[in-house]
Amino acid sequence: MVVWNNKMVFKSKIKFAALGGLVLSLLSLLVHLLLAKYSNVDLVQYSAFTGFGLDFAPKLNRQSARYRKLWGSVKTLESLQPYANPRIKYPVPVERNNGFIYAKIYGGFEKIRSSICDLVTISRLLNASLVIPEIQESTQSKGISSRFKSFSYLYNEEQFIAALTNDIIVVKSLPKGLKEARKRNELPMFKLKSSTSPNFYINEVLPKLKEAKAIGLVLTDGGCLESILPPNMAEYQRLRCRVAFHALHFRPEIQALGHRMVARLRAGGQPYIAFHPGLRRDTLAYHGCAELFQDVHTELIQYRRAQMIKRGIIKEELNIDSHERRENGSCPLMPEEVGLLLRAMGYPPKTIIFLAGSETFGGQRVLIPLRAMYANLVDRTALCNKQELYNIIGYETPTSVDAHEAPPGKRKEKNQEEWSKAGPRPRPLPPPPDRPIYQHEKEGWYGWITETDTEPDPTPTDLRMQAHKLLLDALDYIVSVEADTFFPGFNNDGSGSPDFSSLVMGHRLYEMASARTYRPDRRILVELFNVTREHLYYPGRNWSLMVQGHLNKSLGEEGLTRESSLSKPASFLAHPLPECSCRTSAYAKTASPIKDGNDRVLYGGEDECPKWMQHGLATVSLEAVRSKEGTDSEPSEDEIDFDGQTEFDDNGSRMDSVPSSEQDDEMDPND
Repeated sequence: MVVWNNKMVFKSKIKFAALGGLVLSLLSLLVHLLLAKYSNVDLVQYSAFTGFGLDFAPKLNRQSARYRKLWGSVKTLESLQPYANPRIKYPVPVERNNGFIYAKIYGGFEKIRSSICDLVTISRLLNASLVIPEIQESTQSKGISSRFKSFSYLYNEEQFIAALTNDIIVVKSLPKGLKEARKRNELPMFKLKSSTSPNFYINEVLPKLKEAKAIGLVLTDGGCLESILPPNMAEYQRLRCRVAFHALHFRPEIQALGHRMVARLRAGGQPYIAFHPGLRRDTLAYHGCAELFQDVHTELIQYRRAQMIKRGIIKEELNIDSHERRENGSCPLMPEEVGLLLRAMGYPPKTIIFLAGSETFGGQRVLIPLRAMYANLVDRTALCNKQELYNIIGYETPTSVDAHEAPPGKRKEKNQEEWSKAGPRPRPLPPPPDRPIYQHEKEGWYGWITETDTEPDPTPTDLRMQAHKLLLDALDYIVSVEADTFFPGFNNDGSGSPDFSSLVMGHRLYEMASARTYRPDRRILVELFNVTREHLYYPGRNWSLMVQGHLNKSLGEEGLTRESSLSKPASFLAHPLPECSCRTSAYAKTASPIKDGNDRVLYGGEDECPKWMQHGLATVSLEAVRSKEGTDSEPSEDEIDFDGQTEFDDNGSRMDSVPSSEQDDEMDPND
């Protein structure tokens, strides 16, 4: 009996202990839920608006060897300085000229920017006044805010007019008489290509301008003047630079928000990389890169390619080998591949990467591998709240709900009726069934492709979003130009039209040539990826050496020479050298121009910077030296290789002193 009582007491104690543990667990869970509820928003805001990875990433010492290796300026390009001022006597325009030029510009952000620069140049060439051009993607018909005219939706009109006072006369509208003539379609109109020769304007356009006192231009290809002009027209090239880099300022609200985004990225004192994937549906369709994607995305690209073939934009077959195109460099680098390249270069996983571009075809799915390698991958949505974006868009009249809906399928009775009228038996066997159509493929704007062969017309919301993309691209442009490092996923696409990455690279080359701007050769990189295809995430040290060697060379003179031969024929703004730059006296004497087979200068040949500029640069350099002398030169945490990777310098040599025989502990699969 005593034993039984002892057992009962023991069991009761166990029950009370278990009950107590359960109560404590519930209390702990409740406390955690309350903490998460009341602190989650603050944590997100802190992470988004005051920097990324501040809780685990050390602040980099800018004087350390590791910082110089990953973020430092390119020494061989430090002598290049922006200098787009006229070199000869430059007459100021007068009001009594040959007439007025007005223009309509079609296309996205890149085409608009290039077209405006060409319009100013043509106005100077023809001695005409330029009417503020109309940007068709941002007209009132797109449903944008009534606060803005088409040009002022994106750019600052007053700044544009004032900055070009010494170059051309810019007016906001045609005189009354000519405006009425335009409404009656009495003025000559020219639809121009981006490769139009200056002789065409002198011989064909100028007589019509003098006769009618006003002409209209329609620009659809991203420009209206050939990119490479004769050497005697160097002043017109410098005019292009003055327009692009000094006159074309975004509206003040866009400028302010863009610089606020840059400040938030650098809030923790860390540098950041700007990466533009270049994954646009039109680009992928033009080059035939459909097989890089899967399922419905491949079909969407092929549909757009069929449209381009029908319109005569493409002269090739519909179905081509995408992998062959990829190997010759015609397809973009996938985000996963860019992540592997950055990892091979030595950028740690905590590096901040800004994702630029208003469109990334494939969505978040194609970014998953890159985000797994670099958790601090952010875009504008992590740097701006909805109210800030609303402020630059302005109030817009609400549109009706116009979500794309897939058309209803055929009724069973309809199918039976068609079968009964199909003709005499025996009938041939039906074709094999297509791939299954999943429900998630019918959701969203692309759902039409599973039900019909015709893409629906853009809705009012679609048209408005096209205008919004101009603003989003403008914000990303500011952040990309200001970035410590820029990496293009796709540029020099060979289509003849300007692209976002090339414009950013040209702007960075003009303003700060020595900043780290990678200019990779995609053909070489694809070969390197093919070599280590079975060991992508664990490549050998020799593979990392080859990647570092190629990308480091792309930063300097070798990369610029190649870039000039590929980018400049399509867009002068992508490579504004040598016309829009000068060199300091320390390097000017040893600079030797590099020319191609057509005797065109690819690199070098810049003028020597004027004395007033060199004096200012010398003063800035002296202040920088003094500030360096006052800093603490002790090594910091960022000099430690957190990735465990071997460090290499720009020439591919090891930065440590360990003999190579002690490092090859295992066989390199790529040796």
